[in-house]
Amino acid sequence: MQVIENDLIKEKVYIKKLKNGLTMMCIPKKNTSKKYIIFATNYGSMDDRFIVPGEENETIVPDGVAHFLEHKLFEQENGRNSLDVLSSLGVNANAYTTNNHTAYLYECTNNFYEALDEFMNYVQSPYFTDENVEKEKGIINQEIGMYDDQPEWKVYLNALEALYVKNKVKIDPAGTVQTVSKINKEILYKCYNNFYKSSNMVIVVSGNFEAEEIFKEIEKRVIKEDSKEIAKKVFEEEPEEVNKKLIKKNMDVNIPIFMLGIKCKKINSINILDNSIEQIRKHIAVDIILDIILGSGSKLYNELYDEGLIFSEFSSMYEYARDYSHILIQSQSYEYEKVVDRMKKQFEEFKNTGFNDVDFNRSKRKNYGMYVREFEDVESIGNNFVDSFFKGINPFDFIEESKNIDKEYVEKILKEDFKEDSMILSIITNK
Repeated sequence: MQVIENDLIKEKVYIKKLKNGLTMMCIPKKNTSKKYIIFATNYGSMDDRFIVPGEENETIVPDGVAHFLEHKLFEQENGRNSLDVLSSLGVNANAYTTNNHTAYLYECTNNFYEALDEFMNYVQSPYFTDENVEKEKGIINQEIGMYDDQPEWKVYLNALEALYVKNKVKIDPAGTVQTVSKINKEILYKCYNNFYKSSNMVIVVSGNFEAEEIFKEIEKRVIKEDSKEIAKKVFEEEPEEVNKKLIKKNMDVNIPIFMLGIKCKKINSINILDNSIEQIRKHIAVDIILDIILGSGSKLYNELYDEGLIFSEFSSMYEYARDYSHILIQSQSYEYEKVVDRMKKQFEEFKNTGFNDVDFNRSKRKNYGMYVREFEDVESIGNNFVDSFFKGINPFDFIEESKNIDKEYVEKILKEDFKEDSMILSIITNK
């Protein structure tokens, strides 16, 4: 068993890898009654093309398969729904699908081990029939329709559509009604059998646990002794230029919603451990840049707010994985073109002047505090370690690097990535 400790925040992660390739992690939190577990596979909505071990031809599956699998694993051959079983035990269970991984989870204060029996069983025991697959299509199509009516979701998807020419990050994880109609039990079993392999998965637990004890309990319930060979994912090469500069859609909104997207310079070989620190440093740098230029304490935000051009704080995020990297900034304004123009001018101004020491050090301390707070909640810890595991990074390194990052590096990232020709605009306005 490997133990990694961070001296700054006095936290430890215990890591054990089983013979079948499954990685287990435990981050103990002694002063909490909550327990959290998350079981995830390195398989997400982007993974629609792959080559199965022993085959030469490429397999292409419809959009939405990873999300469909997430829905179907709860249904068991004995006719019960595992989500209902877990709920009856008083645990809060859920699942989610991202671009690059799918995760199953629950949180509780009591009945953790009773719930663990059901949890480990349903993730490892798929049961698909023609009938239950067809039934699920109607449920998923309703979900797709529900999200299609949400302006905040559409402005986000349209921003990704504008940013990327080929990269599948721009597809809705649920797929479309058309692609869902093409999914059958054979496709589901093929994707499950090739990507829900123990060597492609991780379990993270956080709460009042003893690492050795919880690892033994999990290992007792591991029923899969599959091969470690995983299907090879196939990706199209994404060009550097953006797909479209503007996407505008009419929906029922009181105030137009806009999202400025920036296609970032990609960190090569993002899953290679040698680049893990560079990934973290860039993430920290982007957080600092966005805080200084657009945060609630920034000169620009207060000017725009006082002039009545925006009505709330900017929402911003930096998203990246193995072959994409982008920044998204969202707000609402009747005069979004003026707001975006002012934002772009502010980016250019800071490129020329750089950041002053007072603003930089304030933002650096603020971000350090934000990273530390992520270790206070068991759910945040679990989700963070899963996401980081599939990116090949260690969350503890955020603490170390946020203390050490310098102003010159942050200014370098501003000049490299915040370029006009890499920016797009997604707008949702009233009909």
